[in-house]
Amino acid sequence: MAEKTTKKPNFLVRAGRAIARFFKDTRGEMKKVVWPSRKQVWNNFLVVMGFVIICAVLIAGLDFLFAQIFRGIVLLTTGTDTGA
Repeated sequence: MAEKTTKKPNFLVRAGRAIARFFKDTRGEMKKVVWPSRKQVWNNFLVVMGFVIICAVLIAGLDFLFAQIFRGIVLLTTGTDTGA
């Protein structure tokens, strides 16, 4: 006679268990997180803002330089300024 096989639960039951396991695992991982102190957050903020300001100044300087080069090329080739 054929052996009885165990039937796996339907899709909704399996999905419910997977979702419950996900939230249980997430809760466990959140307990392991080491949150930065207020001082660390402030220091990181200052470093990022300093870098952003340096990049902004660099990009603005390059934009000005390339605009002047382009204006000079137009002036040399056409004899008239772009007016900008």
